[in-house]
Amino acid sequence: MFTLRNYDTSNTKNDLLSGTVVAVALVPEAIAFALVAGFSPLVGLYTAFILGLVTAFVGGKPGMISGATGSMVVVMVSLAQTHGLEYVLWATILTGLIQIAIGVAKLGKFIRFVPQPAIFGFVNGLAVVIAMSQFQFFKDANLSMYILVIITMLIMYFLPKKTKVVPAGLVAIIALTLVAYFLHVDTKTVSDLGNISGGLPKFSIPNAPFNLDTFITILPYSIILALVGLIESLLTLSVLDEMSGKRGSGNKECIAQGVGNTACGFFGGMAGCAMIGQSIINFTSGGLTRLSSAAAAILLITFVVSLSDIIGIIPIAVLVGIMFMVSIETFEWASVDRLKKMPKTDAFILLTVTIITIFEDLAIAVIAGVIISALVFAYQQARLTKRVKIEEDGTKVYELNGPLFFGSATQFLNDIFDIKDDPKNVVIDFTNTRVMDSSGVEAIDKLTKKYTQLGKKLKLRHLSDDCIEALQNAGKFCTHEVDNPTYKVVRDY
Repeated sequence: MFTLRNYDTSNTKNDLLSGTVVAVALVPEAIAFALVAGFSPLVGLYTAFILGLVTAFVGGKPGMISGATGSMVVVMVSLAQTHGLEYVLWATILTGLIQIAIGVAKLGKFIRFVPQPAIFGFVNGLAVVIAMSQFQFFKDANLSMYILVIITMLIMYFLPKKTKVVPAGLVAIIALTLVAYFLHVDTKTVSDLGNISGGLPKFSIPNAPFNLDTFITILPYSIILALVGLIESLLTLSVLDEMSGKRGSGNKECIAQGVGNTACGFFGGMAGCAMIGQSIINFTSGGLTRLSSAAAAILLITFVVSLSDIIGIIPIAVLVGIMFMVSIETFEWASVDRLKKMPKTDAFILLTVTIITIFEDLAIAVIAGVIISALVFAYQQARLTKRVKIEEDGTKVYELNGPLFFGSATQFLNDIFDIKDDPKNVVIDFTNTRVMDSSGVEAIDKLTKKYTQLGKKLKLRHLSDDCIEALQNAGKFCTHEVDNPTYKVVRDY
C-alpha cells in the first residue's frame, strides 16, 4: 500500500516528471486500443486512469504502469463486435473478480515456473510488438513525421548521456511540440486520433441484463482476459524486478489488477493489464515509487477533463519516437549473444516464445514456453541407471539411480530388469531413486505382477515414507522391506 509515512521525498521530482512523460505516452495507446475494439477513445482513457490509479496504490510493484493493452483488446474484439460495449463491461467486471480470486488463492507465485528463456522470448517478442504497433501512425504520413521521429529518438538516446535532471522523453515532447506548433509543421497530432475531451468517469451498472445467458456468453472471454492480463502483468513485474534489483509481490499484483478491472467495468472502462513499454519509460525516466504511477494516472484524467486542447497539439511522431526507443530498450540484446552459448533446447524455447508473441498471442506464447520446458525437463530426467549385485543367499539386488515417474516408467518396465533369468528372490534398492507419481507406482505394480506370475518374489528396499504411502494406497502386488535389521525403510530421504 502507498502511505505518505513511508514515502521517500527525495525522489519526488523524478516521480512527478516521469509520471508526466508516461501520462502523455499513454494517450495515443489508450485511444488506439479503444478504436481497435470499436469504442470511443474515452473508454481507453478511462481504463488507463482507473486501472492505473488502483494498481499505483495497491499493486505489487511500485512504479509499474497499467492500462489498456493490445493483448487484452485482441481477446475482447469479438465480444465487442457481436454484443457491444455493455457486455464487454460485464466481462471486465467478471475478469477482475477472477483475478482477485487468483490473487487471494496465492497462485501468482506460479509465475516462477516460467523459465528464463521464455521470459527472454516474451520480452523480445513484446519489444517487436511495441515497435510494430507504431506503424499504424505512419499511414498517409509525410516527410516531417519521419524527421520528427528521428529527432525524438536522437534526443532520447543522447540527452541521458549528458544529464538526467529532466527525463529525455519530456524534453522531446515539450521542445518538438513547440517547434511543430510555432513553425506550423504539417504533421499528425494527438487530436487527429479522436476527441479526448470529456469529464470524470461516473459509476454505473452496465446496461445489459446480467442473467445466466449473459454469464455464459462472457465467461469464456473473462477467463481468457484474466489469464492473459495476469501473465502479462506478472511477467512485466519480473522484468522490472530484474531491472531494479527489488522483488515485487505477484499475489498482490493479481489482486490489484482484479480490483482495478472490476472498477473499470463499473466506470465505463474495458479490461486492461500492466504495460511493459510505459513501465520501462517510467523506470528509465526516474519513476521508482508509487507516486510516479499515481501521478501518471491523475495527469491523464486531467488531460481529458481540462487540458485536452493542449495535449491535442502534441505531434504523434514524438510519441512514436519515444515508443521506438522503449522498444529498443525493452529488447534483451544480451539474449542474442547467449543464443550461441545456451543449450539448444533453451534457444528453441526463446525463439519459439518470441515468434508466437509477435504473430499470435502472449498467453499462448508463454504457455507454449512452459510446456516445452516441462517436456524437455521430463525428457532429460527420464533416465534410470542401475547397478546389480548378488547377495550371499543368492538374492539379486538392483540399485537404481534416477527418478521413477511417467517419463521413466517405460524404461523401468522394459529395459532395467532381466525378469526371466533373475533368481527366485529379487530386491530393488531405492536409496538413490524416488517414486514421483502414480505412473511410477503403476510401473512397480506391473513389474511385481510379472515376477509373481513366474513364481518369483520381488521386494522394495529403502523406500521413503511418501513412496511407501503411495504404494499402500495404489499398489496391489508390491511389498517392501520393513523388518530387515540391515535394510530398514529410510525415514528422512
